[in-house]
Amino acid sequence: MPFAGLDSHRTFAGARWRALDSAVGVEEAREDPVAEETPVALLYDGVPHVVMMASPVDLEDFALGFSLSEGLLEHPGQLERIEVLAHPEGMAVQLTCAPGALPDLTARRRNLTGRTGCGLCGAETLAQAVRAPRRVPEGGRLAPAALQRALAGLSAAQPLNAVTGAVHAAAWCASSGEIVLVREDVGRHNALDKLIGALARAGTDLADGFLLLTSRASYELVLKASMVGMRVVVAVSAPTGLAIRMADEAGITLAAFARPGRHTVYTHGGRLAE
Repeated sequence: MPFAGLDSHRTFAGARWRALDSAVGVEEAREDPVAEETPVALLYDGVPHVVMMASPVDLEDFALGFSLSEGLLEHPGQLERIEVLAHPEGMAVQLTCAPGALPDLTARRRNLTGRTGCGLCGAETLAQAVRAPRRVPEGGRLAPAALQRALAGLSAAQPLNAVTGAVHAAAWCASSGEIVLVREDVGRHNALDKLIGALARAGTDLADGFLLLTSRASYELVLKASMVGMRVVVAVSAPTGLAIRMADEAGITLAAFARPGRHTVYTHGGRLAE
């Protein structure tokens, strides 16, 4: 199976069938833009750690964000160099870290490829899969109207999804509701890691703002947000029970089912009030 390279999407030929009436249909030839997914291997100081299926763009952001959200690095300054290399089978991202910065990766290794929809694939033990969150700082009030402003602007901030209709987005939004930065990926957890990495590289202060996700609010997304101190997490789809309990433990305000004119707050609702 050939590696598609670094394109975020490619065009494929297809045949679309559509009904003319209840009994008759017609087939039409067409060319469709389709999102790519690529194996991306992360190696720390030359040691392989994990292979994730991801959109082959913004890989420097992805590598740094994954390192921070997984607790492999405590801060961006511990990463000295990132090199992205193309291979016949996919992409390899080599991370060179400051001496003594990395934990014992042999205790945290992942043995399976992280599939597109899986943020925990390859974890070998329950303790690895369900880690304790970090408590986020207090403060950070947000008006519901700001959430609605961000929702209204989210679609226009997703160029890859506009073309393919197949990717998730993670957006960092100012407390005013302005969308500051967006990253897209075929995997919702990858999109968040890319956003975390981009925010870290830009030196963005996470004390003022909120995270907006185009996916459901699952446990690993709340955990990743807690690891970098994001106080408010908003998802357009449903939460899971574990995500709600995790957000409550971390002190995160979790809102879901965010749609035009409505949203549901599940934890620490004092931050998100009129």
